[in-house]
Amino acid sequence: MTRAGGGIRRLLIANRGEIAVRIIRACRELGIETVAVYSDADAEAVHVRAADRAVRLGPAPARDSYLDATKVIAAALAAGADAVHPGYGFLSERAHFARACEEAGLIFVGPPAVAIERMGSKVGARRLMVEAGVPVVPGEAPADQSDASLVAAIARVGFPALIKPSAGGGGIGMKVVRAAAAAPDALAAARREATASFGDGTLYVERLIERPRHVEIQVFADAHGHVVHLFERECSAQRRHQKMVEESTCPALGPSVREAMGQAAVAAARAAGYRNAGTCEFLLEGDGDTARFYFLEMNTRLQVEHPVTECVVGVDLVRAQLLVAAGEPLPFTQASLSQRGHAIECRIYAEDPAQGFIPQAGPILLYREPQGPGIRVDSGVTRGSTVSVHYDPMLAKLIVWGETRESARRRAIGALKDFAVLGVRTNIPFMLQLLEHPQFIAAAIDTGFLDREGAALAAASASELPPAALAALAEHLRIPPKRPSAAKADTDPFVSLKDWRG
Repeated sequence: MTRAGGGIRRLLIANRGEIAVRIIRACRELGIETVAVYSDADAEAVHVRAADRAVRLGPAPARDSYLDATKVIAAALAAGADAVHPGYGFLSERAHFARACEEAGLIFVGPPAVAIERMGSKVGARRLMVEAGVPVVPGEAPADQSDASLVAAIARVGFPALIKPSAGGGGIGMKVVRAAAAAPDALAAARREATASFGDGTLYVERLIERPRHVEIQVFADAHGHVVHLFERECSAQRRHQKMVEESTCPALGPSVREAMGQAAVAAARAAGYRNAGTCEFLLEGDGDTARFYFLEMNTRLQVEHPVTECVVGVDLVRAQLLVAAGEPLPFTQASLSQRGHAIECRIYAEDPAQGFIPQAGPILLYREPQGPGIRVDSGVTRGSTVSVHYDPMLAKLIVWGETRESARRRAIGALKDFAVLGVRTNIPFMLQLLEHPQFIAAAIDTGFLDREGAALAAASASELPPAALAALAEHLRIPPKRPSAAKADTDPFVSLKDWRG
C-alpha cells in the first residue's frame, strides 16, 4: 500500500476516547499503522480495539498513565512507532513532552516545543501579540508582581477589571474586580488558586469586556513558510469557561471583521514560529462590521471542536496534521479555502444537569447514535462500555451540517432526540433546551449566557424516561445476563479477534 503520510510509518496516539478513534480513522486512510495506549481502566475501550497495536501504560489515574510522558515515549519506542499524536488534553500542550519526543527521535504531530512555550505563558503571548500588531484587551502585565504594583495596574486599567493568571486556563484563578476596595482580596485569591493549580502565581490585569462572544480562528502552518487560516468558530455557549456547543460560521461576524480576524490569527502564528494546527481565541465585542476583537490566547493543539471547521470548509484537519508533521506542504492554500453552509457541534457528556452537572460513571447499557444526511458522530464508547470516574466524562460529539444556521439547528435537535443512551444520565435533555432557547435561536448568546440561564435550563430538562422504558430497564437490570454460547459469542471482529494483533 502506498502511504500518503510521507515519512510516518507507525503512529502512537497518546490519548483515549473519541479523539483517539478519530486519529485512527485518519491514519487508516493514509496507510499509517496505529498504536493505542491504555490504562487499566481502558483495557477494553473502543480506541484500544480499533488500533493495530496497543500498549498498557499503567494504573487508571491519569498521572500514572496518560500524563506520564516517560511511559508514553517508552511505549512508542517499544512499539516501533516513528511518530506520536497527542490529541487534545493530557500531554498535548506540554512543551517538555514535545521536546522529549524530538530527543527520542519521534515525530511530534504538533507545533515545535519552543512555540508551545512562547504561547503557553499568557503574559509572554500577550507581549508577542502586541509586537505583532494583533489587538489585545487593554491591560497591563507588571514585571513587579507585588500587591501594590498590581493594585496600581488595576486602577490604571479601570473598573470593572479582570485579574488573570499567566499560566493555565479553564477560568481557574480569574477574578473580576468592580471596585478598588475589592482588589487586595481578589489578588490574594487569584494568586492562591494559580499557584495551587499551575505552580505559577504570576498575574496580569485586563479591562473586563462585558458580555463578549468567544470567537476563535483555526490556523495551520507548515515547515515551508505557508500559514493559512480556516475561518472562525463561535464558542460562546460555555458553562464556567467550558464549551458546550460550538458552531461555524459565527452569526455576529461581518465580512470585514472576519477577514481582519483571519489575518490577525495568521500574524499571531507567524510571530510564534508556529507549525501544524492551532487556534487563536478572541473576545468579540459588538457585532457586524463594527465589532471589535481582542486576542485571548492560542491553543497549541487540535481543538475538540475542529469538526465544525471540517464540515464548513470541507477539509480533514487530522489528515493535514499528519502530512505536515511528515514534512509535506499544506494540502490547501488560502485561496482554495472557503466556507459553505453552517455546522453545529454538541458535546455529549455523562453528567446530570439537574444535579449540578455531577459527572456520571458506570456501564452504558444501551447506546445508539443518530444517523442521516448531514449528521456525524465522533465517539469513543459503545454499548457495554464503562464510563470511568478517572477521566473527562465526554461520551461523544454530535456534529451536524445544514445549508443555513436554522436548518443545522433543526437537524441537531432531531439528531439529539434520536441519540439513545441508557445506563448513565447525559446532558442530551439540557442540549435540547439550549437549542430551543429563544436567545440561541436568535444567535444572541454571549459567554455568560449559560452561567445566567443554565440552572433554569437544567431544571427544565429534568425528566424521567417513559414508564415503559423504565420498566424495561428495570427488568434488564434484574435479570442476570446469559453467558453466550461459543456459537453466539460477540461477532464484532475487534472483540472476537482481540488476541490477534499483527
